[in-house]
Amino acid sequence: MQTFISDTISAILSKQTTFENTVMVLPSQRAGVFVKQELKEKITVGFLPEILNIESFTESISGIKKADTVQLLFSFYSVYRKIEKEPEAFDTFFNWATTVLQDFNEIDQHLVNPTELFIYLRDIERLKKWSVKKPLVETKLMKNHYSFIEKLGEYYTAFYNFLLSKHIGYQGLIYREATKKVTSFIEKNKHKNFIFLGFNALNKAEEYIFQQLLAAENTAIYWDIDETFLQSKHQAGNFIRKYNAEWKYYLTHELKTISNHFQEEKNIHIIGASKNTTQIKYAGEILNTLSNYTHTAFVMADESLLPLTLNSLPKKVEAINITMGYPLKDIPITSLFTTIFQLFLTQDRLEKTSVQQFYFKEVLQFFKHSTIQGLLLVNKRNIFDSIAVQIARDNDAFISFFQLETFLSPLPQNIQDTLLSIFKPYKDALEFFSRLLQLITVVKETANTIEKEYFFRYYTIFTQLQTLQLEHKYVNSLKTIAQLFQQLIQSENIAFQGEPLQGLQLMGMLETRMLDFENVIITSVNEHILPKSSSQNSFIPFDVKLDVGLPTYKEKDAIFSYHFFRLLQRAKNIYLLYNSENDTFGGGEKSRFITQLQHLKPQAKEQLVAPKVITEKAEPKSIEKTPAIIDSLKVQATKGFSPSTLTNYLYNPYSFYQQKILGIKEYKEVEETVAYNTMGTIIHDTLDVLYQPLIGVFLTIENIKAMFDKVDELVAYYFKKHFHSNDVYTGKNRLIFEVSKNYINRFLESELELLKNKNALKIIATEQDLATEITIDGFDFPINIHGQVDRIDELNGVTRIIDYKTGFVQESNLKVNDISLIADEKYSKAIQVLLYAFLYMKNTKNTRPIEAGIISFKNLNSGLLKVSFDKNEYAITEERITMFINEVKEIIKEIFDVSVPFIEKRH
Repeated sequence: MQTFISDTISAILSKQTTFENTVMVLPSQRAGVFVKQELKEKITVGFLPEILNIESFTESISGIKKADTVQLLFSFYSVYRKIEKEPEAFDTFFNWATTVLQDFNEIDQHLVNPTELFIYLRDIERLKKWSVKKPLVETKLMKNHYSFIEKLGEYYTAFYNFLLSKHIGYQGLIYREATKKVTSFIEKNKHKNFIFLGFNALNKAEEYIFQQLLAAENTAIYWDIDETFLQSKHQAGNFIRKYNAEWKYYLTHELKTISNHFQEEKNIHIIGASKNTTQIKYAGEILNTLSNYTHTAFVMADESLLPLTLNSLPKKVEAINITMGYPLKDIPITSLFTTIFQLFLTQDRLEKTSVQQFYFKEVLQFFKHSTIQGLLLVNKRNIFDSIAVQIARDNDAFISFFQLETFLSPLPQNIQDTLLSIFKPYKDALEFFSRLLQLITVVKETANTIEKEYFFRYYTIFTQLQTLQLEHKYVNSLKTIAQLFQQLIQSENIAFQGEPLQGLQLMGMLETRMLDFENVIITSVNEHILPKSSSQNSFIPFDVKLDVGLPTYKEKDAIFSYHFFRLLQRAKNIYLLYNSENDTFGGGEKSRFITQLQHLKPQAKEQLVAPKVITEKAEPKSIEKTPAIIDSLKVQATKGFSPSTLTNYLYNPYSFYQQKILGIKEYKEVEETVAYNTMGTIIHDTLDVLYQPLIGVFLTIENIKAMFDKVDELVAYYFKKHFHSNDVYTGKNRLIFEVSKNYINRFLESELELLKNKNALKIIATEQDLATEITIDGFDFPINIHGQVDRIDELNGVTRIIDYKTGFVQESNLKVNDISLIADEKYSKAIQVLLYAFLYMKNTKNTRPIEAGIISFKNLNSGLLKVSFDKNEYAITEERITMFINEVKEIIKEIFDVSVPFIEKRH
């Protein structure tokens, strides 16, 4: 296909045949690969030109090497400490230093007079403080801010001179120095020709350098601009129109390389897709329809979607070239180091440093990481499960170093030492970096090839930080290291290696500069993504930027407009996808660039797509009863069915099968907050101890009053017994502790009120274990029924069977109008207390009337909620209990019926 590079190389070759003393300067290094390939195809004999990107070119002019962000931060802090009498700590400093460095960079790139600018900023702040009526009352924060603005100029000058002395700098400094040295550079390189290809938005320093080179008459600039945008007032042509109008060179010369491809016929599809996942998946479907990917670009306006995109490419995409780096924050290894930092940060936040304990979730997260799992093998068995089970069994919310030593003791000594070193008390930054480097050294031995690449990247990062710390000693806390780490992973990428000239090109928008493709797919063409939002992170106000000639969001919008429309100029098949879902502020709004394109190309097709929702009726799980299952049920029957077992069957037969036949128990998790069942056990045990000494006697008012004095001590005791944690008296646990005491005290008050009203109340039993055997016609084996009754008492001659519930129960839950219909899960609470009544009647020779019910601690005002029958009768007679047990026998028959499978009930 016809491309900017091929057209331009042909134009250059028509004027010169040798490139021996030619330097080609490009916007990006990647474009150089395509330029070289084009030259190879069109030159049979001769040397290729020297090909540089613009950053390398300005470095060669200035003689200054670019420093990375971390090196700049440490250097800036050195300068800052010399200026300030009371400098801030490094972790506070770099929170604002990054923004300051960005401002310094912009100031220098655009050749703004720094002295004038910082005086301007200073005067603005002074005007804010000025008042005719009375002086402004300044807070400490305001004073610090004013002082900071006053000193920005001093910071800039000192830092600039410091970097110059080291022959290093940020990009803006390199550009400013290049403008100072460009004249001597031209003089030294008179024998060379300079060719600039594919540039658009230049900063002021680049403009100056370009114009100086053009004036030397040994330079050519080939712009990639279409007539549609150059001759109109379209934003995409803003910069090149400006250069054409303002540069002295273009008073006597014409712009080189102006195409008119945008007006050619194009197949344009504008596709709205709900959610990012849908648009990426749909883009994959578009790729599937293409026969080959030789001239195809998949461009991501939102580069954070790269991991999702890589997992959504069709299988037929065999060759792929990824021009952007994979974000360090998204690689699996990053979570390992994040967890390590979080171990200590949480320890500090929860004040567990002195006792050297770590939060159990983060300990488990560390050991659960895939790269650590490979170290936990002992005789091909992973010890992680035993560690997790032990922590849950002991209910340890915080893990001590001693426990960790015990957990890891089965491992080889070198692995033990490496893993335990991570949990040792923090000493200093150098020692901590050594721990991390040692961990990487050990873990990489069991890592796969890709993981080794990741670990190597982190090894380089931590080694650099260690070297800088050794030189400067600015990092004093683990919090600072964690913040540095977070900053690094947000900005760093891991480069992909591939063949740039083959297969599908997976690119970010900036990587498309100079390149042309026949098929173009662009995703996330949404407002605030393409172009980006207008928010700015800067200490220089918007109006000041306008006044001194610094770029604002308007210029940045024009840059993205150029990249977007330039990419479409020579394309034939264009697919623009945007997220149509209004799930975030401003979300679902297609980019203004799409609207502009629709005006320029009204024939563009627009559609909305949604994922195909395939509804499948999920059949409930079903287990047929085999002879082995029946045998297991017989064993259960011999052991005995409890009321909760039978109600569990009614609630969900499949769950009954899992628990009673397969023996699957619920996974025990660490209780950080007291669970409801634990709270119920605490209340049950406390009431049992309070009433045990009074079994067989009628209660007196004095008995109850004496109980009030024991409540606090007993609740505290059982809290510690059942809730294995030291964290009993803080946060939610303290609230639950107080609620438990309140429940018991309110219950005792209701008991006290009963006695004050001249009621006769005698305790017969508490936490009474009862059991009996029943026979069922057709069964050649007995069925045992057993249960533990919370309380049995006698009130005014009526025996009461009572079950305590800490949850909310109401009277309607115990209403049984027709006993023959009781075999239903909605009667589960009534079934439970009626079974207790049946067990009591079988185990005693009771002659008094019997009632059964529940005391709900969340509904104490209702008193004892009794099982009631038709006409609101409460008496549990022999006749009613016989009818009830017959229904229970039917439930048991169903359990043993081979024709009735265990079918899952979904609630």
